[in-house]
This record gives sequence, C-alpha cells and structure tokens, in this order.
Amino acid sequence: MTTIGAWFAANADLDRVDRELMLCAVPGITRARILAAPETTLAPADRARLDDWSTQRRAGVPLAYLVGRRGFRDFELTVSPAVLVPRPETELLVEIAIELLAADQCALDLGTGSGAVAIALALETGARVSAVDLSPAALAVAAANAAALGATVEWITSDWFAAVAGRYHVIVGNPPYVATDDPHLEALRHEPRLALVGGTDGLDALRRIIAAAPEHLHPGGWLALEHGFDQGPAVRALLGQRGYTDIETRRDLAGHDRVSLARWP
Repeated sequence: MTTIGAWFAANADLDRVDRELMLCAVPGITRARILAAPETTLAPADRARLDDWSTQRRAGVPLAYLVGRRGFRDFELTVSPAVLVPRPETELLVEIAIELLAADQCALDLGTGSGAVAIALALETGARVSAVDLSPAALAVAAANAAALGATVEWITSDWFAAVAGRYHVIVGNPPYVATDDPHLEALRHEPRLALVGGTDGLDALRRIIAAAPEHLHPGGWLALEHGFDQGPAVRALLGQRGYTDIETRRDLAGHDRVSLARWP
C-alpha cells in the first residue's frame, strides 16, 4: 500500500504545486491532509490514477487537462483538450472589457474556448454577453461551465463573425496568435492547434477580426484583443490602417504588451 507522503516523495521530480493539485483531485484529500496526515493510505484505484497523471504530466500534458479544472479570476472552470487552458494573462482582457462595458450594453467574446472571458463578463457586469467559437466541442465545454456557474451567455457556432448578427458595444477576443514556426508550439502540443496558430506571422486571425469588427460594433464601440508579447506595434498599425481611434496597448503583470484596444468612430 502507498501513502500520500510516499507518493509525494516518489514524484519529487514534478512541481510541488502540481503534485498537491493532483492529490487534491482525489476525493477526501485536501492540502491540509497532505501536510498533516501524509501517512494516509491511498486506495489502489487512486494510486493508479495518480501514477497515470504523473506519467502524462512528465510528457507535457497540462495539469488542468489531468484534473479537469482550472481557476480563472474567482471561479473554477471545467477544461478538456477541446479548449485552451485559460491563462492568467487573459484576465487583463476581462478587466479592460469591464472598464469599457456598461450594465445595459452588450458584448461579444470571439474564440471563447472554455468560456472564461464570456462567463466573467456575464457574472461581473450584468451586460448581455454572446460568445463565438468555431468548435462545437469547445462550445459544449463553455456552455457547461456557464450553467454550473449560473452565467447567462448566448453561444454561437461561427467562424469569427460569419454567423454573427447585430452590433455590440464591446467586442473582445483571444484569437490564435502564435506563428506557425514558433518554437514555443512544442510545449503547447497537447492544446488545440486551431486555437493557437495564427499563420506564418501569427497575425492572420487578428487581421480578420480587425477588418470585420466595425460591421458589428455600435458607433463608438470598442474592440479589445489579446496578442503576443511582441505583436503590439503590428496590431496597433492594423487598427490604425482600418480607421479605429483611441488606440492603445496595455501590459500584463509581467510587463509584456498583451492587449490592444481601440474605438470605432
């Protein structure tokens, strides 16, 4: 029989937080129990599952896919390989949208994935929120998350604006922005490529959205887009060429360019 402490020690090559979160995904095990009662015996089935997870984690599978959940802002989301793992950097996009959005207005989230941004806006602003994704599997995850959290969101299966009607006061998006040959893709190989890769320079989806968004913005409406740390100048140039005003780029907590926003006149 294997104890919590023995399993923890045997997998010392893995990050400590990862090991704690894997153990806490076992019913009845909490962080307090890991610390206070490491002599607790693991059931054989739980031990087998933890061993499988540790093997997959060493192979680069995101921890969120293994335990099936990920924290975002002050709530927790169910995640699966159908969606990108929500990143802390994307919380900046939410904060900007909250700043721009009034409770009696409407917002559109492009490429919603797990629904993180759309759900946060619905819960925190009271605005009418719609969300788009090309993947029905991703939308199923997002809809289940919204139902579990009590968020009201309209879900739309669409290739960006193709199936979108009407206009919005704020449009936000975290589109694929990694270049096709970016070496970082190897570390992201377990996440959906469709949600990551934005063409040879990483800007294909950003170009499409910037070009088409004015047809779906109210006059004076805002577009805010997450992008790569080195893409701020290119995104600002695209916004300016299309005729947007009040263009700026905000930095994430690491000090990197992360979200560019602009107003449609």
